[in-house]
Amino acid sequence: MNAPTALTDLIALKSRQQTAWASGDYAIIGTTLQIVGEQLAEACDLRWDERVLDVAAGNGNATLAAARRGCKVTSTDYVEALLQRGAERARAEGLEVAFQVADAEALPFADASFDAVLSTFGVMFTPNQSQAAAELARVCRPGGRIGLANWTPEGFIGQVFKTLGRYLPPPPDVQPPSRWGVEGHLRTFFGDSAGALQITPRQFNFRYRSAAHFIEVFRTWYGPVHKAFAALPLDKATALENDLTELMTRLNRGGAGSLVVPSDYLEVVITRR
Repeated sequence: MNAPTALTDLIALKSRQQTAWASGDYAIIGTTLQIVGEQLAEACDLRWDERVLDVAAGNGNATLAAARRGCKVTSTDYVEALLQRGAERARAEGLEVAFQVADAEALPFADASFDAVLSTFGVMFTPNQSQAAAELARVCRPGGRIGLANWTPEGFIGQVFKTLGRYLPPPPDVQPPSRWGVEGHLRTFFGDSAGALQITPRQFNFRYRSAAHFIEVFRTWYGPVHKAFAALPLDKATALENDLTELMTRLNRGGAGSLVVPSDYLEVVITRR
């Protein structure tokens, strides 16, 4: 009797997430992460003419990295506006890419359709994590590669989301996205479909003028932070700003005149059994 309620809750959560990611303009943040897509494309050893799917692609960092290496790329996301930004970037570089609105938990492609399936800081935010992992594995051919970049729970972005969660708690029984940044959970998600699992700890450096500058950019353009600040009363929003400032001040390695905050993530390459 509980299954329909659980299903309805997941659908409602996904709808709220979609609205959050459509707010602001993630592309302004996303373009700063391009190096992650390039590194993932190299880790997956992409080859000319390989069929590549980018899942929860945002504005297309992994998409462009794969297309630059001569791959036949399909870029998907459930936020059409983000795909449009990716398409603008592809046109500017003269790259041929197919863009398609798609849900990471129900990919509209046949089994074993792709040589490589990629996602950089995207699929980790799906509500039904095991279903999303199953879909990545399903559309990847045997011997193909699933390449992921996932924030870790202990890293900077993982701590940002924990901080947001103290002010706007997630629904009960919803697992945090940062589980995708834990090796044990990845092995559980992919199970027998993973013939080999290669994990490389990496860091991305967020570079801003100051903590205040970072907060200004993220509360304006980054969907989840934008929605969090908009939902909180003034006193709670101020407290959240103070907590984020303290976090960045503690992690800043840029000195008094700038902000350079390293954020840990896992670069994951799974060989499809």
